[in-house]
Amino acid sequence: QVQVVESGGGLVQAGGSLRLSCIVSGLDFDEHAMAWVRQAPGKEREGVSCISWIGGDTYYVDSVKGRFTISRDNDKNTVYLQMNNLKPEDTAVYYCATSGGWGTPPRWDEYTNWGQGTQVTVSS
Repeated sequence: QVQVVESGGGLVQAGGSLRLSCIVSGLDFDEHAMAWVRQAPGKEREGVSCISWIGGDTYYVDSVKGRFTISRDNDKNTVYLQMNNLKPEDTAVYYCATSGGWGTPPRWDEYTNWGQGTQVTVSS
């Protein structure tokens, strides 16, 4: 059974930073691309960033380019999202998910095995 557990969210002022973590079990982690997706209140889920199996390729949605960095540690079955210069519009529940495929731009509907999410709130 695949388990995905996100952590690291919280309340931060605009301009601040947070580092999200997501640990995955129950699958071959280094054979899966990983993604971070967010959902703000009243809005549809939005893909934020993704990373290929060994981390050689990454993708960012335009709104987070230059501020967010995705990385992974395959020895720890963990993917990270370093978020700097946070803005109020980054407020959302952040989820990570897995995919057996890779391509850019990503097909976000191919990412599955969602975790429970972690809340990020950025105050102005």
